[in-house]
Amino acid sequence: MQISDGVAVVTGGASGLGAATARAFAAAGAQVTIFDRDPAGAAFAAEIGAGFAVVDVTDEASVAAGFDGVTGLNVVVNCAGIATTEKTLGRDGPHDQASFARTIGINLSGTFNVGRLAAARMQDGGVIINTASVAAFDGQKGQAAYAASKAGIAGLSLPMARDLARNGIRVMAIAPGIFRTPMLEGLGEEVMAGLAKDVIYPARLGDPAEFAALAQFIVECDYLNGTTIRLDGALRMP
Repeated sequence: MQISDGVAVVTGGASGLGAATARAFAAAGAQVTIFDRDPAGAAFAAEIGAGFAVVDVTDEASVAAGFDGVTGLNVVVNCAGIATTEKTLGRDGPHDQASFARTIGINLSGTFNVGRLAAARMQDGGVIINTASVAAFDGQKGQAAYAASKAGIAGLSLPMARDLARNGIRVMAIAPGIFRTPMLEGLGEEVMAGLAKDVIYPARLGDPAEFAALAQFIVECDYLNGTTIRLDGALRMP
């Protein structure tokens, strides 16, 4: 499939990796619709010539309504998610169970919710790309919930690909390392420099455009299926 033939939905597409992907796909000729909880994302969508729908990825009706506005769907990139930090046992007691469930609900269940509903609408095959993280493999202190959610996404790739093979739908995941997104930029240059020093080569933070480029390559390379690709400059989290 060529990206110019793509009718794509990008969840969490109003900022960060999702925004970079939506921008790149639209620039390459795909018809793009952004799903995001933030209504302010409509302005970005208009800027890049994309459609927009306010969607909560954890809510079936919300996702279904978003897809109802898309005709000819054949690409989905799941970028919606949250990053949380809380130790299993901290100074204030055990990890809050509600916050653990919320992280799993948005990152993992939300990704699967979008994927399953998208598959039902892909009449002529397609590609589903999910966003994992290097935390799926190298989870750090305080990342029990986040790492578990991202490990779950990595684990989805093969069984979903097997389930959807008869429908002509490929399923892949990207596990990004540390990328220069608005969320990370809020930590300041000094903190970002400290994070970048652990990257082997190139010794810098990832550019969201590189994530978008890999997503486009996955769409266009028909033999990629059922696995997770690390995009991290050989980073292994300490």
